[in-house]
Amino acid sequence: MNQLNWSWIALALTVPPVVGGLVAYPLWRTGQPILGNLTGTTVIFGAAMALMMREHVELVRVAQKCLDEGFTCWPDPSAFTRYAIYAFIALVEVMALFSLSLKVETRLRRRGYDPEWR
Repeated sequence: MNQLNWSWIALALTVPPVVGGLVAYPLWRTGQPILGNLTGTTVIFGAAMALMMREHVELVRVAQKCLDEGFTCWPDPSAFTRYAIYAFIALVEVMALFSLSLKVETRLRRRGYDPEWR
């Protein structure tokens, strides 16, 4: 296992922020931005944890195969680097979700005022 699986990284970059945003948006619209942020964050970090566990299972499977063949092998990049990639992606996505939440909240708050007073 000497390379990263870019298709899973692409999945981590696309699906969790979209699903997290879709889950959070209705809660933002009802005036519950904190609850919306928590649910969106749970979706994003949950997906990151699931992808890390998938990576862990794959690394264990490869290491066990090497041991069964009678030698040891080490993944390159290391397991920590692989997990850190998914964690960093999730952290950036959560920061983007919170930023989007602020914009939605500002729009909702300003919607009740006449355009002259904005």
